[in-house]
Amino acid sequence: MGRGGGGLRSLMRRKPADSDRVRAEGQQLAKELNILELIAIGVGSTIGAGVYVLVGTVAREHAGPALTVSFLIAGIAAALSAFCYAELASRCPSAGSAYHYSYVCLGEGVAWLIGWALVLEYTIGGSAVARGISPNLALFFGGPDSLPWILARHQLPWFDVIVDPCAAALVLVVSVLLCLGIKESSFVQGIVTTLNACVMLFVIVAGCYIGFQIGWDGYNVTDGYFPYGVNGVLAGSATVFFAYIGFDTVASTAEEVKNPQRDLPLGIGAALSICCILYMMVSVVIVGIVPYSAMDPDTPISSAFAKHGMQWAMYVVTSGAVLALCSTLMGSLLPQPRILMAMARDGLLPSFFSDVNKQTQVPVKGTIVAGICAAALAFFMDVSQLAGMVSIGTLLAFTIVAVSILILRYVPPDEVPLPSSLRESSRLNQEYDEEKGRDPLGEEIYNTSQIKDQILIEPLKDPLLEKKQYTGMMDEIKRRKVAAFSIGSVCLGVLVFTSSASATWLPFLPICIGCTIGGLLLIAGLGVLCWINQDDGSHSFGHSGGFRCPFVPFLPVLCILINTYLLINLGGDAWIRVSIWLLIGILVYIFYGRTRSSLIDVVYAPVARVNDCRSS
Repeated sequence: MGRGGGGLRSLMRRKPADSDRVRAEGQQLAKELNILELIAIGVGSTIGAGVYVLVGTVAREHAGPALTVSFLIAGIAAALSAFCYAELASRCPSAGSAYHYSYVCLGEGVAWLIGWALVLEYTIGGSAVARGISPNLALFFGGPDSLPWILARHQLPWFDVIVDPCAAALVLVVSVLLCLGIKESSFVQGIVTTLNACVMLFVIVAGCYIGFQIGWDGYNVTDGYFPYGVNGVLAGSATVFFAYIGFDTVASTAEEVKNPQRDLPLGIGAALSICCILYMMVSVVIVGIVPYSAMDPDTPISSAFAKHGMQWAMYVVTSGAVLALCSTLMGSLLPQPRILMAMARDGLLPSFFSDVNKQTQVPVKGTIVAGICAAALAFFMDVSQLAGMVSIGTLLAFTIVAVSILILRYVPPDEVPLPSSLRESSRLNQEYDEEKGRDPLGEEIYNTSQIKDQILIEPLKDPLLEKKQYTGMMDEIKRRKVAAFSIGSVCLGVLVFTSSASATWLPFLPICIGCTIGGLLLIAGLGVLCWINQDDGSHSFGHSGGFRCPFVPFLPVLCILINTYLLINLGGDAWIRVSIWLLIGILVYIFYGRTRSSLIDVVYAPVARVNDCRSS
């Protein structure tokens, strides 16, 4: 029996995929969500006020009239990650999202870093969103500095700090709402999201009316539909890609979904599709009624209507921006306490965060702590310059989820923690220990642990059958080794290729050499993955019968490539800040989580063995 001991081995400890394992008293979340509520959470978390600004900036600087194509390409790129999330969410429907998936597929070390990065992402993300609400809200009171004194921004004397009471108050209000229960908070988010969608539909309908009246002047430009060429469209898609971030919030509520195998994939897919359609339709209309070169980069939509005599539309568009920000704020604060709860359940954080309120059945303590931290950050600090840290956390999660799909399909975990009820079975221990050092022919073999789930329960009597079984086991060992090596080759190739392609400060020759080496590693690994078979056990891993990601291995590999390219191009300042945060996380893990993990004394056994004992 393998044990989840200390040292480097602790980094590779993996927990079971089954989320229905017995929870400790006070750790049960309420199963309340259906497909419509998941769509509301997904759309509300994704459509932020950024779209009201991105339309003008991207059209002017990158895409021109082809802005719609940029939104489409970005939507397809986001869908690659959504497909990966959909399979893992339906197979492993537990709180924690990417943290949980990486713990199951990659091990405790990677899972801790992903969970730690997501905690930072949601804290900064929520604070940044809250800071963006007060300037938009002030427009209803007559101008940027017209909010009531108690809510208006003030500069602290003797400090170069501008405090924002309105942002802090909104964070606290949303945190209280989330403490009332997942059903209540999702209902409110559904209302806010519906109102925001109505504002976007108003923009589309009113814009079409103006467009048909003026003959869509915006498309009658001298430099054509692609003024900045294909590269401009791709640069624009990289910018608007972050307008699609938010659907992963749906995955974080997996444990609270009534029918996760059916509803989670549908919720993720429907939310992303609705957002993509709305984005594309808004961009078609706005680019059509105002030439891209004449757009206001700060208020492109309201200024477009003002140019055609509809100044009052500014209030409608501003209300849409406020609603979008409020909905995104709820989507940013919703997942964090659930990730903290999942990490505390696994022993990596104090058990304080794993407590679930018996009345509301949500992690109230974690929600309050996360809300207070986000409110304090929003009150004291303008976190807009930290936005890159949010993107790094999200893209790291997207990348790890895609890698997890490859591992799940080709080299799924072949051993799982043995439940204490089965651990007492001396028959299991004795039989496995006896078989550990010999093959079915009675001869010693090397590293039998890699084929535990292939070992026979009872020795076969026929020598020919024994030899055939032995050959099959050795073939499976070889297949798993080749698959693992190929996945590593793909990841290394992607890293080398994207790093070389992005290093524009290097001379041309080193860039070509790096791209060639990375491309060869990537193509070689992908080719081998296409050639070898996927693992038979992957069909029954976790909850079977749910959604399966299509076009494996091509789709996950493309997802890894796109996300890694975006990660590398986010800028050095953001990476330095995130690295400091991750270094703090490593110290916390070394001195706390590693020695308190729930898997520290767990005995591992082959999947087939454990399943056989459970059935018997």
